[in-house]
Amino acid sequence: MEWFAHWFDSEYYHILYQHRNDQEAQFFIDNVLATYPQEKNSTMLDLACGKGRHSIYLSKKGFDVTGVDLSEQSIAHASQFQQDHLHFFVHDMRRKFRSNYFDVIFNFFTSFGYFSKEIEHHLTLEGMSYGLKKNGLLVIDFMNAIKAEKNLVKKETKEIKNITFNIKRKVEKKYIVKSIAFSDKGKDFYFEERVRGFRLYEIARMFRKHGLDLLQVYGDYDLSPFEPEQSNRMILVAQKK
Repeated sequence: MEWFAHWFDSEYYHILYQHRNDQEAQFFIDNVLATYPQEKNSTMLDLACGKGRHSIYLSKKGFDVTGVDLSEQSIAHASQFQQDHLHFFVHDMRRKFRSNYFDVIFNFFTSFGYFSKEIEHHLTLEGMSYGLKKNGLLVIDFMNAIKAEKNLVKKETKEIKNITFNIKRKVEKKYIVKSIAFSDKGKDFYFEERVRGFRLYEIARMFRKHGLDLLQVYGDYDLSPFEPEQSNRMILVAQKK
């Protein structure tokens, strides 16, 4: 099983990352929509939506929102919030989903770069372009790999809900690799995250290949300018040709 399918469907993933909060998500969405206004009832896709916190907020703002994720557990949780303008589906982002359908596609919180083969990243971007209407917007919220690698914390311990997570990080063949080991209920667990450390020029080149024009790059959720050595995030906004 691929690492993300195994890890993201685990209860421990949500325990370790429980610090992610709705306020941060809403702040980012508000800034994006203030900068790139959308008509009420615009169609939006939250690609790799997790438990749906971004999708739910977008639907409350009057948009027609679809959230998709590979994790069956996450979609089962998100589905309790479904209504006429909010729907959730289990879906692999490497596969195409609804041709020329969405005004905006969001990909939040470094939910790109997970795959072991470059062709799979291209398939993902091809699918994003396929799903957008002409002139539709793609917003990818990605890590700033340059800063992440430069400031890599090689070893870390986190105590959450009486579980001690032992975390190690390294850079291995263009991937930032994070290993997570812990014990709970008398059992030992080990998970691994592997994210391709894409640079801006690499993603921009892939965008062009798949009919996407890079409009702007931001360095954080306040949409401050992107600074390769300093920015916390690399937030890309592109438009389908």
